[in-house]
Amino acid sequence: MSSPTGPASGLPVRMPRPRQPGRHRRPEPLAAPEGAPALVLAVPGTPSAATRGLAEEVVSIARSELPGLDARIGYVDGDDAEFPTIQAVLVHAAEERTARYEQALAAGVEVKEPEGPVAVVVPLLAGPDNALLRVIRQAVMDSRVAADLTDVLGPHPLLAEALHVRLSEAGLARADRARLFTVATAADGIVLASVGGEEAVQAAGITGMLLAARLAVPVMAAALDQDGSISAVAEQLRSSGSQQLALAPYLIGPEIDPSLIAEAAQEAGCSAAEALGPYPAIGKLALSKYTTALGIAPQQPQGTPVR
Repeated sequence: MSSPTGPASGLPVRMPRPRQPGRHRRPEPLAAPEGAPALVLAVPGTPSAATRGLAEEVVSIARSELPGLDARIGYVDGDDAEFPTIQAVLVHAAEERTARYEQALAAGVEVKEPEGPVAVVVPLLAGPDNALLRVIRQAVMDSRVAADLTDVLGPHPLLAEALHVRLSEAGLARADRARLFTVATAADGIVLASVGGEEAVQAAGITGMLLAARLAVPVMAAALDQDGSISAVAEQLRSSGSQQLALAPYLIGPEIDPSLIAEAAQEAGCSAAEALGPYPAIGKLALSKYTTALGIAPQQPQGTPVR
């Protein structure tokens, strides 16, 4: 029993641990600086309830990693009503910043005039897609708002982890790197499907090498948007000895019609994993692009330790 003022006599009292100095000290959790620019997630593809749900999960992950983050969603092909365009989101963010400044002045609060970008726009793309990036860049310019545009999310080791997880969820890869557990349907060759042309294939190939190291099977990148690319890579893998292939979409999801993944798997004659979707790494990488653009230095996004 404990008394109203503390533990009963004779019982141990839990004392707070002293702060650890030096290199082993746990880093202090960061929060978004007051007045920091908004993170605007630029979502490609046809807007839908599913697309919005995915984007909301991504920004929720980013907010959980950096408390106080002002994260918003803008759509490449939005309608300014249910799905606001990138331009509309940027204009609204600029208007809000100006209003806060004017309200502070009216209240007699001494504040500095806002400077620097209103927002940092982060494309929701795993790899480069020049056509989409041109549209996003034009949207930022058309808004006439001071905003920074970051690079795409990949290549990155966390995306290799996400691909591994999606393949294992589909029963197409071992979940354990130590190969202690076998999966009867595990693939011995992976077709990594990207969109964005040859540049996207090359960028996907970098993440593909990381995925190959995790799975200990060959991984080759191909283009969903180039005729014959998927079948050619599948044939190349089979000619090099792979018998059971799997298709891993190097995509977050909204970039393409989902039916294209099924068609590509049929073209390659194999099963396919799901797109990356709102895997936690996507939100962490989006935040990392934002903080890098602003010169904020939180801990680097970490993946799940491999056993």
